[in-house]
Amino acid sequence: MSKLFYVIGASGAGKDTLMNYVRTHINGSEQVAFAHRYITRPPFTGNENHVYLSTDEFLLRINAGLFALHWESHNQHYGIGLEINAWLEKGFNVIVNGSRQYLPIAQQLYPAMKVILIDAKPEIIAERLASRGRESTADIEKRMARTAEIDTDLKNCVKIQNNGSIEEAGNELLNIISTTQKIYM
Repeated sequence: MSKLFYVIGASGAGKDTLMNYVRTHINGSEQVAFAHRYITRPPFTGNENHVYLSTDEFLLRINAGLFALHWESHNQHYGIGLEINAWLEKGFNVIVNGSRQYLPIAQQLYPAMKVILIDAKPEIIAERLASRGRESTADIEKRMARTAEIDTDLKNCVKIQNNGSIEEAGNELLNIISTTQKIYM
């Protein structure tokens, strides 16, 4: 039985870094598929290997029903393609970089999914956001305020603190996915 892992956390918490860490350590050794996000943000602006779509392309795909999940955040559109359903049907565990605000809808669509919250101390998140050079100081402050507003006291959620080394939090995420892989396969 396959499992959908819905990874969430504030911008700067380290979701992409930890997911990339897990991807390189699994490296095809387990039936795990990492879903690309389709985003209206141009490529090469961060650590995420996403698929860029113009707003018009994105809206066309929504209207055609080509997304399993989709949401809007920070003036960008985000989507996860229907291919995840085929991967799940083929017995793959699927890892999705999701949205905290979209979580209730995702849980309605995939009630058996496992939610993993990547968290970090606010000062670490602010430092990471500043170092990626994508947002102004005002934008970073807005993101930090938004993070404080979103309830992260989630039920049935595994929480990973990403305040230390990539290896420490990355191995924790790897263990969650690998253990689940062995249970369900």
